[in-house]
Amino acid sequence: MTREEIKRLVDEVKADVIAWRRHLHAHPELSFQEEKTAQFVFETLQSFGHLELSRPTKTSVMARLVGKQPGRVVAIRADVDALPIQEENTFEFASKHPGVMHACGHDGHTAMLLGTVKIFSQLRDAICGEIRFLFQHAEELFPGGAEEMVQAGVMDGVDVVIGTHLWSPLECGKVGIVYGPMMAAPDRFFIRIIGKGGHGAMPHQTIDAIAIGAQVVTNLQHIVSRYVDPIEPLVVSVTQFVAGTAHNVLPGEVEIQGTVRTFDDTLRRTVPQWMERIVKGITEAHGASYEFQFDYGYRPVINHDEVTRVIEETARELLGDEAVARLKPNMGGEDFSAFLQKAPGSFFYVGARNEEKGIVYPHHHPRFTIDEDALEIGVQLFVGATLKLLAEAE
Repeated sequence: MTREEIKRLVDEVKADVIAWRRHLHAHPELSFQEEKTAQFVFETLQSFGHLELSRPTKTSVMARLVGKQPGRVVAIRADVDALPIQEENTFEFASKHPGVMHACGHDGHTAMLLGTVKIFSQLRDAICGEIRFLFQHAEELFPGGAEEMVQAGVMDGVDVVIGTHLWSPLECGKVGIVYGPMMAAPDRFFIRIIGKGGHGAMPHQTIDAIAIGAQVVTNLQHIVSRYVDPIEPLVVSVTQFVAGTAHNVLPGEVEIQGTVRTFDDTLRRTVPQWMERIVKGITEAHGASYEFQFDYGYRPVINHDEVTRVIEETARELLGDEAVARLKPNMGGEDFSAFLQKAPGSFFYVGARNEEKGIVYPHHHPRFTIDEDALEIGVQLFVGATLKLLAEAE
């Protein structure tokens, strides 16, 4: 199919895609609670025809489009959940649900995939193989919806999987491509320092959990700076330090939480051992005790080179060489990695930033939004890349 033909098909669904995105934005639902969202997606898909629809989990939807001729099975994924954020945007389709907001672009992901399905439902007779459209719940909340969908069998028999993220750091009109490691494993730690509380004027009668906790925080930074090859990507971030109730009371306990981000599996398993050794040594030195918990989150997103090459070629053909941006990995996390355990695939970015329109706020910000011109770009890439991936089996 030519570039002009793809663009014509996308132009025909563009208004629908924008309308779907605005409806979803106005009616956000949190992870594992996306019942009305899933029902909206299901009913919209029903209106297209030629699809086999199912509900792999309570709040997810899968649509299968089986072509007239056998061939490859290509899966495309979009996430549907929102975040617990009070929206500060004032446009007419701002969130109608207090304290809940699509602040990461998942409304756009869902709308783009709906547009893609509508186009392919019209092309069924020309398709060799099968396309699976995965509307995934709960990307934002571990253990995540992707793993649940995989366990429900949505990836059984899939040959290749692709997905995208509308990306606020990248200007609208650009497509971000990353070969190999793309997004890190987002793990979490919890530390409790148990000392002995007392009066702030008599510290010698206490075991100062705050002073001990401060040493723990400082020394945890040695893991990145002194334990690991400086070329190796690693983040250890303390993000919560909770202690105390009054200005003149030394608390008996401190709670510390944070995140560790890695790509390498051996390093991922070793870091918590180093962390606990540091915590144990410092607390014992000062007569305190501790509790340590490390929770492994999503796996890292590692793109497959051949599938990524198809995405890049598609972007160059549809949008021009100047639209393609080769990006570095980042330490964010994404449960798209669960699908990559079952089939080779690639995750890519579609630029959603537009400074002239004031669309500059980062993901998870109460004023986050996207340039809706990015939506048609995402649909073009889904359609073009899928056609290429299906054709590679011929």
